[in-house]
Amino acid sequence: MAKTKMHYAWIVAAVTFFILLITAGIRATPSILMVPLQHEFGWTTAAISGAIAINIALFGIIGPFAASFMERYGVRKIVLLALAILACGVAGSSLMHQRWELVLFWGILVGSGTGVTALVLAAVVVNRWFEERRGLVLGVLSAANATGQLVFLPVLARLVTSHGWRSAVYAVAGCAVFVFLIVFFWMKDRPSDAGLLPYGALKPSEPHGPARSPLNGLAWAAKSREFWILAGSFFVCGASTNGLIGTHLIPACMDHGIAEVRAAGLLAVMGIFDLAGTTFSGWLTDRFNSRYLLFWYYALRGVSLLFLPFSLAHPASALSLFAVFYGLDWVATVPPTVRLTANTFGKENVGVVYGWIGAAHQLGASLAALGAGSIRTYLGDYRDAFWVSGALCLMVATLLLSTRRETKGAVETGELVSETAGCRTSR
Repeated sequence: MAKTKMHYAWIVAAVTFFILLITAGIRATPSILMVPLQHEFGWTTAAISGAIAINIALFGIIGPFAASFMERYGVRKIVLLALAILACGVAGSSLMHQRWELVLFWGILVGSGTGVTALVLAAVVVNRWFEERRGLVLGVLSAANATGQLVFLPVLARLVTSHGWRSAVYAVAGCAVFVFLIVFFWMKDRPSDAGLLPYGALKPSEPHGPARSPLNGLAWAAKSREFWILAGSFFVCGASTNGLIGTHLIPACMDHGIAEVRAAGLLAVMGIFDLAGTTFSGWLTDRFNSRYLLFWYYALRGVSLLFLPFSLAHPASALSLFAVFYGLDWVATVPPTVRLTANTFGKENVGVVYGWIGAAHQLGASLAALGAGSIRTYLGDYRDAFWVSGALCLMVATLLLSTRRETKGAVETGELVSETAGCRTSR
């Protein structure tokens, strides 16, 4: 019996997995550099957090524009450009001595480069290449984005401890070059480039209208209450993950006498369990109502953050339990959020609309990175930052119960369907 040839969609998904894994690790590297930069240059936590906040904000804001550029110029060309910017920005930071250079290299260049390879890339790839198993594949790719932020940190922490922070910078720049080569040789823009239909498709899909431009798409989507609910919930998602835990858990652990390498190991544990949790979330998204999944994700995350100060005070067992629990929920919110976005605004507009929802995620992360750093600088610890974030998660969980059932016909009918507003608006 002849063997069935593997669909090229799986190769593209694997390439995208590596892009998201490595570039997310690059974006998260400043959390390892924070204390060494304080010691070498005398910069405060608030000052370094300001550069990280710019990084996170650009990481989100670039998303919808990146989706539009991918539609116009192709995914492969845009991702290659982003990786080149990343490699140059990271390598250049080894020469910095002034705070403005930190803002330029790790704030502007790294933030812009990783913004192109953010979760909007996963949404574009999944909706182009997969007709079946979208939720599962998106779950795996979303997990790669979050896992990349976490699993490399122990290795980088050891490099910083043994060879100085610049050794970690060189390693990260080399990773960017490595991924550049993977994309150059194996990434393709669309199934038609390989003479294929999307995975699981039996016939070519009905042609859709052109995707909306970033600003036009924002103005159009903003008329829907569903957009603001998804963007608002994702704002809190970013504030409670990338901005707070991803940026400040290591310094918070060090405040309690926990070594930097062990603290980075806790983030690595989160990354490993995130891979399982977000993949499982994708599987659940293919089978259950996305709104109720999001309710449980935010509620459980809020409870865990409220108990984090207690966990830091009793690190022997409670902190490890927190790392496992929080890791399972790290970006489990992504697959149901993308599903709701596609069902409401149409598959052809997922990149742009989800790009703006993702921008809200990163703006929340940026505000949390800056705010938590300021709380630590002026109040002396992170306790209030953890409590505020936990309370916001519980508020979002309550808000999500106000949405109505998710829509199924937006893609097929070509209409914007706002279930929460109870209206249909022609495109």
